[in-house]
Amino acid sequence: MNDQWQAFVDGTCNVAPKQLNGPLYPYTFAVKDVFDVQGYLNTAGNPDWKRTHTPAKSTAPAIEALLENGASLIGKTHTDELMYSLNGENFHYGTPINPRAADRIPGGSSSGSAVAVAARLVDFSIGTDTGGSVRIPSSYCGIIGYRPSHHAIDISGVIPLADRFDTVGIMVNDFKVLEKVSDVLLDQSVPTEHGFTTMLFPTDIWAMATDAVKAEQKNIPLLGCRMEEIEIAGDELSEWKEVFRVLQGYEIWQNHGAWIEATHPTFGPGIMERFQWTKTITKSDVEAAKKKQKIIQTRMKEVLPDGFLLVMPTSPNIAPLLNMEEEKLHLHRQKLLTMTSIAGLNQLPQLSLPWIEIDGSPVGLSIIAGKNQDHRLIKFVGKFYQFLSGNQKGGKTK
Repeated sequence: MNDQWQAFVDGTCNVAPKQLNGPLYPYTFAVKDVFDVQGYLNTAGNPDWKRTHTPAKSTAPAIEALLENGASLIGKTHTDELMYSLNGENFHYGTPINPRAADRIPGGSSSGSAVAVAARLVDFSIGTDTGGSVRIPSSYCGIIGYRPSHHAIDISGVIPLADRFDTVGIMVNDFKVLEKVSDVLLDQSVPTEHGFTTMLFPTDIWAMATDAVKAEQKNIPLLGCRMEEIEIAGDELSEWKEVFRVLQGYEIWQNHGAWIEATHPTFGPGIMERFQWTKTITKSDVEAAKKKQKIIQTRMKEVLPDGFLLVMPTSPNIAPLLNMEEEKLHLHRQKLLTMTSIAGLNQLPQLSLPWIEIDGSPVGLSIIAGKNQDHRLIKFVGKFYQFLSGNQKGGKTK
């Protein structure tokens, strides 16, 4: 394989489909290097992890389902170290090149999976999304990214980050491919229901976006829905982000703290400091955050009743430049986490769609539905995206 975009960490991980007449034949796909594939070793983005682990004895159920339905696996893709970043820059294995903005980061931690799709090396790719790791690289690379409701897709056989928020995500260029892949992977017991009536535009989220992004809101098609502006949480949104960080961080240390202390791995800049912070989170911190999460979930059920959708930019801006100074990157990340924490805290499905370009770099548009409304969301957004793609009058901004 000619991988000029540096998407793959292991291009030898090739597994043929189990049948040649399944609904996914002859699609090819790549998988983030945190999924078990029998006989292959995960790096999780870190050489010490690779050194201290052994090849998988079985294949993750989600990957097995894709193979059984006719898809071909053609490689494992790069990830940030132990999935704990949204940048896509890896100190050890290098940074995949963003095909839509080569001078900018691809986004992480499913960086290689997004790049493989954006470069059209595969028909679709599989990643994980805990704090935005499918949605963000999809926005930065100008592709479709889908984070399901929590537990809607089987995540066993995957290296965990924070179980409370971990999901298996799908990235594609073609929405029809997403429909077919999601039909294979999603819990089929959840019925497909009628459409949506109302699009909610959260003013406190849109306020975080740059002026160039906000200016394009007026060009979003409503597709027969009623448009309504609403404030989700106002000044309390920053607290939502902190609730997410505490709950995520505590579980990260529970999952990886013992290995870190036993192995003393070498991490790239900023990663070890992040892990060390998770070690300081106490059980009382977690209990307080859990109580706040319940309040947040009650609020979101009020905001997002049946038949309603939340419409917002996936990212406040285009992807940051490569090697951006830490202070600017930190400010961008804080806004980003605030935006992505909404779906995570409330276990909601979210679709990021290619939307606009600013100075030649893409920004995604996100649509969020109520919990376990995945089939319904995908069906509606398929029509919405078809209309959006053909109506990009304001799609390029300078």
